[in-house]
Amino acid sequence: MTAGETAVAVAHPNIALIKYWGKRDERLVLPVTDSLSMTLDVFPTTTTVRLDPGAAADHVVMDGVLAQGEALRRVTAFLHLVRERAGRRERAVVDTRNSVPVGAGLASSASGFAALALAAAHAYGLPGNAEELSRLARRGSGSAARSVFGGFVVWHAGDPGAPDPDRASYAQPVTDARLDAALVAVVLDEGPKPVSSREAMRRTVATSPLYRDWVADSRTDLARMRAALRAGDMATVGAISERNALGMHATMEAARPAVRYRTAATDAVLGHVRRLRAEGLGAWATMDAGPNVKVLCASADAERVAARMREVTDARVVVARGGPGARLRQVTT
Repeated sequence: MTAGETAVAVAHPNIALIKYWGKRDERLVLPVTDSLSMTLDVFPTTTTVRLDPGAAADHVVMDGVLAQGEALRRVTAFLHLVRERAGRRERAVVDTRNSVPVGAGLASSASGFAALALAAAHAYGLPGNAEELSRLARRGSGSAARSVFGGFVVWHAGDPGAPDPDRASYAQPVTDARLDAALVAVVLDEGPKPVSSREAMRRTVATSPLYRDWVADSRTDLARMRAALRAGDMATVGAISERNALGMHATMEAARPAVRYRTAATDAVLGHVRRLRAEGLGAWATMDAGPNVKVLCASADAERVAARMREVTDARVVVARGGPGARLRQVTT
């Protein structure tokens, strides 16, 4: 590819059913455990990367606003990595548009860095297949490795003793899943969370007395989840997802000082989900690092679950089903 090329990519967020929480290597963004997610068909991020050979620095615009501070640092650091791998020096103009609230626990960094990875790789002429792209996206935001693919996706933590730990950690689609699931997002708070995921992870790993046990449980949960997906067992998938998510939040709340994302509104929605199950409607809650709740259910039950959520909360309720992997929208020279 030649200097001055422009690439436009689109990626969707994913919600982990078996959570990623904690890094064993900050620089390479290597997780402590494997994780498994579902890519959604809502809240896409569209990112344009245009090479600018005459520029002295990268120019980054996020949702119409010039990026500054940590947001700018993360994007420019990622672009430096792409340039290094591609053997290129040109700076870039980046324009990214999110349709999901940023920093609210709705996986905006996953869709954002998956889209940036795909667009930047094409703009700079960096070769590689989807597996390589997932490794690259991981360096921007760990969960972005999973948004490279659609549907259910597993992200391998990799063997810590591997000769090249970077290559050992990548995502791939779960091709034997036999489940038609949906996630009903109950968006309680669209503002940025008080503690970033990065800081919360560090604090949890370093100080929570519950973290080691949660890691051990997660490894068992993943094996059971894979078997349940193969069997199309919605009840088991839902139960494991809810247990894993609530366990993650318990580890955070046991950190010192505690990290608490759950609010009174969160706990009220969790109670409504339990009542749905008691009434015979299959629904299970999961949460990322934020107050918002996602309700996992069979796709056929999604509208009914969403209607019940709207009856008990004034929050925005969005129905999401399995979505596509990251894809190029345009490449021009």
